[in-house]
Amino acid sequence: MSLLPVEDALERLLNAARPPERTESVPLHEACDRVLASDVLARLTQPPFDNSAMDGYALRHADILEVGTKLRIIGRSAAGHAFTGSVGPGEAVRIFTGAPMPAGADTVLLQEDTEKLDDDRIRTRFLPAFGRHIRPRGQDFTEGEAVLKRGDLLDAGRLTVGAAMNHPVLNVYARPKVALLATGDELVPPGSTLGASQIVASNSYGVAALAREAGAEVIDLGIAADEPNAILDAVEWAKACGADVLVTLGGASVGDLDLVQPVLLSAGMELDFWKIAMRPGKPLMVGRLGGMQILGLPGNPVSSMVCALLFLEPLVRRLARLPQPDRRTFAVAGARLAANDQRQDYVRAKVTAREDGALEATPFTKQDSSMMKLFAAADCLIVRPPLAEATEIGDPCEILLLRPPVRAL
Repeated sequence: MSLLPVEDALERLLNAARPPERTESVPLHEACDRVLASDVLARLTQPPFDNSAMDGYALRHADILEVGTKLRIIGRSAAGHAFTGSVGPGEAVRIFTGAPMPAGADTVLLQEDTEKLDDDRIRTRFLPAFGRHIRPRGQDFTEGEAVLKRGDLLDAGRLTVGAAMNHPVLNVYARPKVALLATGDELVPPGSTLGASQIVASNSYGVAALAREAGAEVIDLGIAADEPNAILDAVEWAKACGADVLVTLGGASVGDLDLVQPVLLSAGMELDFWKIAMRPGKPLMVGRLGGMQILGLPGNPVSSMVCALLFLEPLVRRLARLPQPDRRTFAVAGARLAANDQRQDYVRAKVTAREDGALEATPFTKQDSSMMKLFAAADCLIVRPPLAEATEIGDPCEILLLRPPVRAL
């Protein structure tokens, strides 16, 4: 099987993604960044009554046809405490923002446009237009109106209007389930006492965090030994949990102990593609086992994280019906980069924002795919297309941002 270009691999992966139709009801305070599974109808009319948009005086416009008109204050209307009487000729009601308009009044005169007189009277110093400073009943929405629609991403504004429509819970699409399985006799959990030839399993924690940030519910299947039945048991566990995606970490290359692919094929996996023209991360594997997509990531920590960033994150967001992240931008090279071979390179680098506003990406000297601390320190990945010519200092280059750049002061 020849090496597949990165763009073709991602397109095939996403085209095969089928967002789950499962839904659930969640309280408002847990609904941020979820996607609505049905329209949300207003349970009331907002505002429920005509109310004042400003602090001032509610009055009849017919009574203030000229500046200097005197009016008698007959009461007060505040939010939560409406004036229960009616405004007649020559009368006004002191009113505050959000308070119900009293019967008989049709205009609000701002408090700064009046002169307060003795004996509960005011004199006008300005003539507002008829109906000024009044929010009419239903100005925002009316009972039964579909204000929020199926497919809307719930953000701060949409959650606010959802609450205003008197909905304590909302019906949203369930998060896609991503099951993670690390493989290898050499792996032990963090905090273990390491034996001979053992290493700490680290990949699953970064991949799990990335999947959760992308909108997934993560199921940790633990570590499977390099033994077919152990891997098969974990696969059955993932199926029993209803996983939409099974992500394997390691064991997908061509060594004698790389058992993940043959075990999955024996279990019925349809292999879509294997091996990508990229560095790091060539041994990426993609397939399907029944209703579960399979994504086999390399075992090297940096290779695993780069592949998760390029393939797992967009896959999860597609399954979660969320917009894709916009990580791509351009910078100038802060160091020389040699000409590239047939594989697309992803070079770990630091990013700074120069005084002229341009971003500058400076690659680390070492790029070994086992060096996790450099990935943790990197702000971006410089994208080096296949057969790219050497890049000199100051030349433009494409980057994938891992975190916001540091701005020059």
